[in-house]
Amino acid sequence: MNLLPFGKLPVHTPRRFVPEAVDLGNWKQIAPLFDKLEADCTAAKSLVAFERWLLDWGELSAALDEEGSRRYIAMTCHTDSADAKNAYLEFVEHVEPETKPRQFKLAQLFLAHPQRGQLPKQRYEVFDRNTRLHVELFREENVPLETEEAKLGQKYQELSGSLTVNFRGEEKTLVQMGRYLEETDRALREEAWRLVAERRLKEAELFEDIFEDMLKLRERIAKNTGFPNYLAYAFRARGRFDYTPEDCVKFHDAIEREVMPVLRDLQAERKQQLFSGTGILPVLDGLPIRDVSGTGTMSAGDRQDACPTLRPWDLAVDTLNRPPLRPFEQVETMVERTQKIFDQLDGGLAGEFKLMRDLKLLDLANRKGKAPGGYQSTLNEARLPFIFMNAVGQQRDVETMLHEAGHAFHALATRDEENYGYRSAPIEFCEVASMSMELLGNEFIESFYAAPEAKRARRDHLEGIVEIFPWIATVDAFQHWIYSHPGHARAERTAAWLALMDRFGGDVDWSGIESARANLWHRQLHIFLHPFYYVEYGIAQLGALQVWANSKANKVKALADYKTGLALGGSRPLPELFAAAGCRFDFSQQTVKPLVELVRGELGKLN
Repeated sequence: MNLLPFGKLPVHTPRRFVPEAVDLGNWKQIAPLFDKLEADCTAAKSLVAFERWLLDWGELSAALDEEGSRRYIAMTCHTDSADAKNAYLEFVEHVEPETKPRQFKLAQLFLAHPQRGQLPKQRYEVFDRNTRLHVELFREENVPLETEEAKLGQKYQELSGSLTVNFRGEEKTLVQMGRYLEETDRALREEAWRLVAERRLKEAELFEDIFEDMLKLRERIAKNTGFPNYLAYAFRARGRFDYTPEDCVKFHDAIEREVMPVLRDLQAERKQQLFSGTGILPVLDGLPIRDVSGTGTMSAGDRQDACPTLRPWDLAVDTLNRPPLRPFEQVETMVERTQKIFDQLDGGLAGEFKLMRDLKLLDLANRKGKAPGGYQSTLNEARLPFIFMNAVGQQRDVETMLHEAGHAFHALATRDEENYGYRSAPIEFCEVASMSMELLGNEFIESFYAAPEAKRARRDHLEGIVEIFPWIATVDAFQHWIYSHPGHARAERTAAWLALMDRFGGDVDWSGIESARANLWHRQLHIFLHPFYYVEYGIAQLGALQVWANSKANKVKALADYKTGLALGGSRPLPELFAAAGCRFDFSQQTVKPLVELVRGELGKLN
């Protein structure tokens, strides 16, 4: 049974080394290919033969990568399918653990090969650096621990994907419930929000148990590799050659100093517009508050006391009581309108998106039994991208579509790169590709809306950028605390989270729902599945804002630079990738400040 949304895909480059008939889910058939690679490396006496061997190694790696991706895609598209789950776990448990020591052996052979020093230095600089890191960090005793970690990740996704609520007689996924937070009826919003929060809280202990099992495994992995804690290990393992934990702490501080004042201003504006009606009399739950003084006026203090506070269910609704933005009802409509955006933005990108549509490399609609979130996964042998998301008809779905399309364009930009290791880039730059596309694509958002709604959608997007920076700082700082405090108690972890919510949460009233606030991090899948993968979004957002700023000065050059950066894949260090795309790799206050001022200025124009 084929559980993949797509069928047979076109071949980019015919296999030369890997047999067409090999079963890449059967280790007994894969092992001889590693044996041959080891023998061929020893036999490669010339530089030409050595480089040919590198391509064969990459071919096998790409084929195995795609096999794993296909099984992951099927599992996330159908978390309720025993066949998909078992196929994914079979690969995780019986293929990946066998490949890791063999890949390590090939890395050792590469580093020891007499022809290595003859390789063109600039061409192989990054590949050589990454391979040395692989050998430095590999420990055979960590392989089973990483397998257990992956299985726990599947358990988290299965649990998250299974959660539903009964809302007014209908079963809804938690993603589908997000639509109701945009409704102008405040009682309806609160009802929907509380129902979802209560459903998550029923599983809070299980989420905590899963995470603590992950935490123990990660601490053992770090210890086995000789690091004092998982924080130090993760920075090295993620190949963060160009910045340190201390740089991240400075980034958190910059967000606190430069972004939090803007966030609080936006929240104050939201509160005023939601609860002050015409500005003459405050309102409570949509009804004017009577002037109890009998004077016909109310003091500022009376107004403040009478005005309700901003609650979590007040953060997505339109403050002027307009109905929610509904960019589409059917997912195919979203796809067609996204195509129109790319048709206007760039003919090449438009053709690439059409290719994905034609090959059915999209699974976009939310449904029960589908894993939460959205992602782009590259099928590394076909060299084609696949986009997964959970669309329910919100403006946020449009932003996610543009975001994941940016990743897809990045993957397609490197299709002709022969070195498998260079067909992907560091995450910090991968997210520049996606976040820039949100901003560049939003310039043509009239494909979804009439002019007034388009203006409103742009403002919502920019407000979202202001809001996401503090959340990124919260999630990253939380992980810094978690992994630099081995052996901490659950209560200590909760206290650390709440302290960060106080620092970066802004002026939102959580009274009476403190448990939901304390467990809010359970919804952030990166904390569970991809430890320390989150600050990249903040670093990349700064890059994307620079690309956007460049486009305001010269659209043609900014887009050309963006595409130039994408085409480099992972072949150059991060600062050079950023420079190629026309921006600086820097996330200090010096960079944050003018970009936040740009966003604030644009928000003022859209008021």
